[in-house]
Formats: sequence, structure tokens, C-alpha cells
Amino acid sequence: MDPQEQFRNECAAETAAQAADGEFQSLSRAWMDRAQKLRYSYHFRWMGRPIIQYPGDIIAMQELIWEIQPDVIVETGVAHGGSVVFYASMLELIGKGEVIGIDIDIRAHNRSAIEAHPMSKRIRLIEGSSIDAGLVDQVAALTRGKRVIVVLDSNHTHEHVLRELELYAPLVSVGSYCVVMDTVVEDMPDELFGDRPWGHGNNPKTAVHAWLAGHPEFAIDRQIDARLALSVAPDGYLKRIA
Repeated sequence: MDPQEQFRNECAAETAAQAADGEFQSLSRAWMDRAQKLRYSYHFRWMGRPIIQYPGDIIAMQELIWEIQPDVIVETGVAHGGSVVFYASMLELIGKGEVIGIDIDIRAHNRSAIEAHPMSKRIRLIEGSSIDAGLVDQVAALTRGKRVIVVLDSNHTHEHVLRELELYAPLVSVGSYCVVMDTVVEDMPDELFGDRPWGHGNNPKTAVHAWLAGHPEFAIDRQIDARLALSVAPDGYLKRIA
């Protein structure tokens, strides 16, 4: 057997064992709850900008970008801009592509920092509601005929994410992904989210499962979930299979 294939097979077996290890899964779940209470994800930067993501999800997205070689990455939710800068830096490494960052409120200090960043040449910012019909038409025109990854990371209520899935998932190329962040809200105690409008029963994961029921062209990539263990997006890595 080829050594690389042997290593892949070993990793697959270890990943399956990891996913089946109840104690490991329970410890991971407890760690995530504690980390949320400590605002763990707020403490990382990518090329100088706050990214507000868990390291495992950053690595998983890097793997997908390298595998898929997209022409466009569409992200709803810009915040401080760390994620759009990260995606742009990955596209710079593969030598092509553009990130479209959408947010209902791109604050002036964040916009100026993103636009002054060395990776800004691969970033297009669009301010407005991600579910506005005119804005979606604009994004559809920019992605037509291109290889596309979509990342949904804005308003985390069931209704909003469900609408985003209806509008943006059709842009995803076959073999590529629509990644829905913060599905982990469903698995966490409501008190960890303070006065936010989302919580148990009303969050990205509930939207994912409601939407998948009518969209067999997408499937949850369980291998990514099994490998990560610590992720804000369990059940959220959706691969377009048809």
C-alpha cells in the first residue's frame, strides 16, 4: 500500500474511534460550554484582524478551500473582518478568487481596517441585509458560472438562517460546501447566550435540519464533524452532492 494512502486509512480509523468514544465526546461538549462562557473564540486574530472562530474550524475551512479551489467565497456576517481576511489569504495562496463579505452593518472602523489590509485586493464588501432580494441578485450575478463556497455566519435565528439557506445554497457548486456556523447553539445551555434572540430550538442547527429535509442535493459531512470534535458548526458542513 502507498504510504500516503496508509496514513489516510489510519487517520480514518482513528477518526471513527474518536467519534465513537462517548467519554471524549462528553468532555468535548463540556469544554465547548465552558469556552463559550469565557468568550474563547473572541481571542484569536488572522493577519491582524479579530476572526472570532475556533481554531479547528479555521483549519477545516483551509482544508476545504485547498480541496475545492473556489473562484468565490461568499460569507454573510463580516464583524471585525478576520474571516474575510482569512479566506482572502487562502485565495491569495492558491492564486485566484474573491471573497464577498455581506453584513447589514459594516462599521466604519472595521471597513477602513479591512480596506487598508494587504488582502483587500481579494475582498468585496457589500453592506445590507443578507436576505434582501436585490442584494442576493447582485451576489448571484457575481458568482454565476464560478466555483463557489458559501459561509453563513450572520443572524443566528432559525428563520433568518433558513432564509439564507434558501437564497445562498443554490449558488454552491456541486462538490463544494455551504458551511453554516454556530449550529452549536442548539447543543448549549440557553443562559450562555444572554439576551440574544437565538437559543435552543431557534438557531442555525434547527434551520439546517428543517432545510435539509427538502434538499437531498446537500448532505452533512459527518467526517468533518468527527475529526473536529471542538467546532461551532456541528452538522453545519453541508456538501453539495448533486
